[in-house]
Amino acid sequence: MTRLSVNVNKVALLRNSRPLDIPNIVHAAELAIDGGAHGITVHPRPDARHIRPDDVHSLHKLVRARGVEFNIEGNPFQPMLELVRAVRPDQCTLVPDDPGASTSDHGWDLERDGARLQPVIAELKKLGVRVSLFMDAVDQAMAAARATGADRVELYTEPYARAFGNTEQAAVLARYVAAAKAAQRAGLGVNAGHDLNRDNLPLFLRTVPGVLEVSIGHALIADALEFGMKQTVALYLGAVCGGRAA
Repeated sequence: MTRLSVNVNKVALLRNSRPLDIPNIVHAAELAIDGGAHGITVHPRPDARHIRPDDVHSLHKLVRARGVEFNIEGNPFQPMLELVRAVRPDQCTLVPDDPGASTSDHGWDLERDGARLQPVIAELKKLGVRVSLFMDAVDQAMAAARATGADRVELYTEPYARAFGNTEQAAVLARYVAAAKAAQRAGLGVNAGHDLNRDNLPLFLRTVPGVLEVSIGHALIADALEFGMKQTVALYLGAVCGGRAA
């Protein structure tokens, strides 16, 4: 079964709009775990507009106590690596986002960045951290991703989300199938994330083979406003199960 990691950035974003600890991010993560989430994801940024360093430490204590995985995302050429070194999460997803970006919007260009990623990845693996690279669905890039020393790729799924339900859907999905198969041939595990939701998730997982983990934040937190966190996680787990290929 594909594992579900809940990204709690948007909970922190709401909290940070007032000088209060409401909503409490650790409590939100605990509710997600109570609902069956397999992991918690955070994506700290240099401006701390949502996740703060103290959140990372507090959530690390929670996931260790509850026995679920902790995934820290971010650009390794920004201060995020200091947090990774401090808490040693289960997984670090390296993302090439600019400091001022509103959200991640592209994967790594390994012709440009592969060589400088290699020592970062080697350090993280020496710390016992599984490393995933945020990648566009380009099958030809997967061998280069493996050459960096990464363990997995996270396929950037916004193009699929945009194509879902329209005439481009089949062609776009075919690119993800090819990319996933190429990654697996290269010896990489496959994760996926960005703009996945309850509607588009089942088709993606039925079609794209061997997805180990999906990381979902924005849509899941939005749904939690309507259904509550525990029930929303249960709904997403249902979507994951509904998408499982035979």
